[in-house]
Amino acid sequence: MKLNIGETIKKLRKEREITQEEFAEVLGVSCQSVSRWENDSCYPDIELIPTIAEFFGISTDRLMGVDETKEKEAVGSYLEAFQEAISKGNIDECILIARNGVKEFPNNYELLDNLMYALFLSTDEDGNIPQWKENMEKYDAEITALGERIMKYCPDQNIRLRAMSRLAFNHCEMGRKEIGRAIYETFPSVEYGKENQMWWSLSEDEWLPNSRQRIEQGFDILAAGIYTLISYQLLPDNELLAVLEKRLMLDQILYDSEAPNENWGNARLFYHYARTLLRLNRKTEAFEKLKTAVKCAKGFDNRPEQIIKHSILLGSVVVKRSDFETSDSRTLCEIMRDKWLQDEDFDPVRDTEEFKAIIQELSK
Repeated sequence: MKLNIGETIKKLRKEREITQEEFAEVLGVSCQSVSRWENDSCYPDIELIPTIAEFFGISTDRLMGVDETKEKEAVGSYLEAFQEAISKGNIDECILIARNGVKEFPNNYELLDNLMYALFLSTDEDGNIPQWKENMEKYDAEITALGERIMKYCPDQNIRLRAMSRLAFNHCEMGRKEIGRAIYETFPSVEYGKENQMWWSLSEDEWLPNSRQRIEQGFDILAAGIYTLISYQLLPDNELLAVLEKRLMLDQILYDSEAPNENWGNARLFYHYARTLLRLNRKTEAFEKLKTAVKCAKGFDNRPEQIIKHSILLGSVVVKRSDFETSDSRTLCEIMRDKWLQDEDFDPVRDTEEFKAIIQELSK
């Protein structure tokens, strides 16, 4: 991308009837420096860019001669391609798309954030990435540098917080837990989050969307906490069964007793339900839950391009197939067959005809 900083400076300077000498004095540089900028012999130091933009009362993008409309369209194309690739677990393709975008628009924080995200996902041991451990060492410095840059300079708070979260997690994964925790400690608490605090500033037509957004976010936080209890087995198995039942009841409350079976999380939830029952030697019930998990997985793999969910609490929620993000290119049925059902909790039934039939169903 060719930058037209010099041409823009020259045009704006003349519009304001400012001489090169006067402009140089304002910036504390030599007149020769301004002349070289305007002749496209060199660019101003990057530290001067915000000062120059502020002096002329324009954005840094306009100062650099970037056509903001064209850039927005181009960046949008990169983001769309990235989302399509990540919905299929094509992480190498995600990295390539993000690198190409950053190469063309090196100061676009959405693209920088996507590059950091793709590199981060390439280290995910839960995906089907054979070199995930090597990638942890390979990309550690780059993930850290991108995260620190976004954290320090990005004006968009949401992008900045996303990057900070990944940066903190990466530090923890690489054995730098004290650094990771220090970053986490700077995050605002849920209590003082934007959605919970801004109610009194909203107009009446914003009340309902805000309330539903808070409900959805609150459900996500509650569900994540419950899932931690289940997946890390933080309670005795008989208590975990009660937790699993309560988790399913939450789905029914949120979706008016019509919990969506195409949900990836539901497949995993019933898988955990089955393995908990097996640990309690309740095999018949375990197989029923496992069959439900298979049904959820097949429903998810064959879901349409777009699903519209309705509920009193959430209103109408549109979920696109491409919204799903994963580091695994396998179908959910393949993941369940190849990974989840290899858990030792299934060893007592692995040779039974019922279990073999379930494996066969997942292989269709």
